[in-house]
Amino acid sequence: MGIFTRFRDIISANINAMLDRAEDPEKMIKLMIREMEDTLVEIKAACAGSMAEKKKVARRQEEVQARERLWEERARLAVDKGRDDLAREALIEKRRFAGMAQKLDADLMDHDGLIDQYQDDIRQLEDKLHKAREKQRLLVQRHIHATRTRQAREEIRRADNYESMAKFDELEQRIERMEAEADLVNFGRQPNLDDAFDELAADEDIERELAAIKAAQAPHPDTASEDQDRRTS
Repeated sequence: MGIFTRFRDIISANINAMLDRAEDPEKMIKLMIREMEDTLVEIKAACAGSMAEKKKVARRQEEVQARERLWEERARLAVDKGRDDLAREALIEKRRFAGMAQKLDADLMDHDGLIDQYQDDIRQLEDKLHKAREKQRLLVQRHIHATRTRQAREEIRRADNYESMAKFDELEQRIERMEAEADLVNFGRQPNLDDAFDELAADEDIERELAAIKAAQAPHPDTASEDQDRRTS
């Protein structure tokens, strides 16, 4: 496929329509961007080549025009010297270089038109490439969002599955059995002698602490007599 054929296909392409038809839109737009980039490089290279060729033609044209002016000067010199024969030969050479200059001038115009076309193609393709890259960025974001949404919904669907819920129920029942077995470990076991004495010691400590509180709160005998005298007086 030639460079201009590919360029026309790209410029006329409807990106959205192509993506809608593609099985893998993300892969499709990557291929399109790569094709655009390759084509853009080729167009720029062709444009640079035409510009270089134009400079070469322009230099050649300057040389031919200089030769044309030279033969015109020689024709005049020959006329001044009365050498019409040489003047005629000089005018013939002048005409030959004038024809060459006209042809080169036409070549320069062709190169100008081609360069203008290249530059216009480059602008169009760069604009198309910018839109494609923006489309790619949005497409990647949508793809990531869609992937995460699908994964989340699949997890929800798996969690709602009967077998999944049955496994959770089975696990819950297993834990309940383990808890019940733990409670039954000490069920019905008679307290041993050490435990009994420990309980007695704890009871004695409590009784002593209770007696101390009562003694601290009991009124002193002298204070009690003074209160009795105060009430009788």
